[in-house]
Amino acid sequence: MPELPEITLYVDAIGRRITGHVLERIRIVSPALLRTVEPPVPAAHGRRVTAVERIGKRIVIALDRDLFLVIHLMLTGRFRWKGPGAAVPRKLGHAAFDFDAGTLLLTEAGTKKRASLHVVRGRDALAAHDRGGLDPLSATPAQFKDALLRENRTLKRALTDPRIFSGIGNAHSDEILLFASLSPVRLTRQLDDSEIERLHRTTRDSLSEWIAILREEAGDAFPDKVTAFHPRMAAHGKFGKPCPRCGSPIQRIVYAQNETNYCARCQTGGRLLADRALSRLLREDWPRSLEELEELPPPRSRS
Repeated sequence: MPELPEITLYVDAIGRRITGHVLERIRIVSPALLRTVEPPVPAAHGRRVTAVERIGKRIVIALDRDLFLVIHLMLTGRFRWKGPGAAVPRKLGHAAFDFDAGTLLLTEAGTKKRASLHVVRGRDALAAHDRGGLDPLSATPAQFKDALLRENRTLKRALTDPRIFSGIGNAHSDEILLFASLSPVRLTRQLDDSEIERLHRTTRDSLSEWIAILREEAGDAFPDKVTAFHPRMAAHGKFGKPCPRCGSPIQRIVYAQNETNYCARCQTGGRLLADRALSRLLREDWPRSLEELEELPPPRSRS
């Protein structure tokens, strides 16, 4: 699933191509993509793009007269930029967004179609798509600590819960926890102040570094190879490969549809995470799928 760095890359690339341009029409070929009926899709036709924004893992195309297109790519949704009037791919295609300068195609691999498009009117309606998580790039140390300790969760769950932190998912949480030297199943309220400070710094630095890496790789071209398994990652997707920090083989935890990669020497004091206590912890604290985590309702106000 594209996460904060990948979504930022898309926002940059799409924004450069369509901001200020008129959306001529939206061609939807997959009915399951559209999740709203009011305003209708044709209400967006002929409107000028004022901005392209990010809300968590969602991409927002802002149009004039207070209309917004909210797109969630989920696990395998991706964008392509093609010439004007480009055909929507028969097997993978969801929709085409036509502009005078080109066509933005939305595709999704796999048999389960989870990507979504919402058409909403007004900033209040747009805010309903904000899961409430803290922006990890702009959070102060105090804000980060408060969000982290709000619930006593495993670090993996806390980092990937969109109601706690905005935009971090399975891949980048593995990278963050490796370089913060913290176990993915450590409970948040077990951390001392120095560990929380280290986690905050590592989170910000890792995400910022990945944004820079992806921008450098893409250059001025449209990013056509956005993936959750980047070859330069140190932990995620590297089961059995040597840890770049200590050389020990990267280990993994597999639970339901999720996989977490970690280094036993760097993160867990050499202990492999596989026992009955861990199984109980995963069952109680980890969602069975990334989709389940993404669909959790935002927390209620504590006013």
